[in-house]
Amino acid sequence: MSLTTILVTLAAVAWLAQIVLGGWQIHRFNRAFDALCLRGTAVGVGRSAGRFKARVVLAIAFDQEGRVCDGFVLRGLTVFARPRPLTKLYGLLKSELIPDVLFPKDRACQTALLLAIKPKT
Repeated sequence: MSLTTILVTLAAVAWLAQIVLGGWQIHRFNRAFDALCLRGTAVGVGRSAGRFKARVVLAIAFDQEGRVCDGFVLRGLTVFARPRPLTKLYGLLKSELIPDVLFPKDRACQTALLLAIKPKT
């Protein structure tokens, strides 16, 4: 077996592993999102941008009174990032969700929250 064959094989295995692990992450996100949709009457989702820094996907569910009843944040650079509960927002009204105040040192979470609460047009 030549060196070229070994390198091509390793690249193909890494590519397949990325596909499988990416699908696994999407499956976990979809399960968490489905559970979130069942909890609230309205759901907002926002994500931060970035190529070489950790991305953040934030989803929050609102009850009939406009209070946050559930939410999660998915943050990370790799496919091993998983949804984590966002308990510090529970019970807050939509008008009380001020990104700069809730996440003073986390620009990615600020952006994701701002997009999650932005009115849809």
